[in-house]
Amino acid sequence: MKNKSKISALIKNKAKELGFSAVGISKADYLEKESKQLKEWLDKGFHGEMQYMENHFEKRTDPRKLVEGAKSVISVLYNYYPKKQQKEDTFKISKYAYGRDYHFVLKEKLFELLEFIKTEFGDLSGRAFVDSAPVMDKVWAAKSGLGWIGKNTNLISKEFGSFQFIGELILDLELEYDQSIKDYCGNCAKCIDACPTNALSSYELDARRCISYLTIEKKGDIPNEFKGKLNNWIFGCDICQDVCPWNSKSKPHYEPQFNSLKELQNLRKEDWQSIDKVSYKKLFKSTPFERNKFEGLKRNIDFLE
Repeated sequence: MKNKSKISALIKNKAKELGFSAVGISKADYLEKESKQLKEWLDKGFHGEMQYMENHFEKRTDPRKLVEGAKSVISVLYNYYPKKQQKEDTFKISKYAYGRDYHFVLKEKLFELLEFIKTEFGDLSGRAFVDSAPVMDKVWAAKSGLGWIGKNTNLISKEFGSFQFIGELILDLELEYDQSIKDYCGNCAKCIDACPTNALSSYELDARRCISYLTIEKKGDIPNEFKGKLNNWIFGCDICQDVCPWNSKSKPHYEPQFNSLKELQNLRKEDWQSIDKVSYKKLFKSTPFERNKFEGLKRNIDFLE
């Protein structure tokens, strides 16, 4: 077998061929510092109704519990910054929800990368993850040098900004590991100042106050204290990313599956308000909206009226 350096380089080249913006590798190990931070965050109740954040705590903080004998975590970024954005005078949806559900798109590419690794380097165990399993994806991406976790709690890349999906391969293959980089937020607090619901303090998110949480994760009614504060967002929110200076570096993606449907791009407020269940299912099939369901979307629109 080739040495670790050559294997790592070949894997990174293949990842770039598959369209990933960046790829980094870190040692699969117990996340001691992050484990304490996660516990403190959960103890404060900042996860709100996201009970799944409490589940599988040991797996979440140690990838060797997810893949037996794991030695490496390969982290990848995939650009989703759109070329065309919504009209100004309409209800707003997060940029990540413009096209096909990213879970499908990234998983397909990660499976292809995993098959390449198995074919090239022999029988090994590995699993692909995209934001749907107990993996601290931003932590692993930061450990592998792909960026730093900013004051808005998003991973920020010096080269690409933060409009990037994150995925991982966890493997029982020893590779050459990358170094983390320093934090470049500096004295900037634009994300904290811009959040209309005061969900952010420095490097910490109270999800219960986050517009993304309120419009997607929250079950039942949105608390009245947020009346007039959602700034026309009906699915997710990009405010803390839009104001981040590092996102001035964002360039449009090249993924056709992330392009928004023309019908979606042109929806005015009255069009959103008149959507029925049949047109909802047709318009949002295989998109992130399926998670929220028709009733969730109507609740969010009604809350803004």
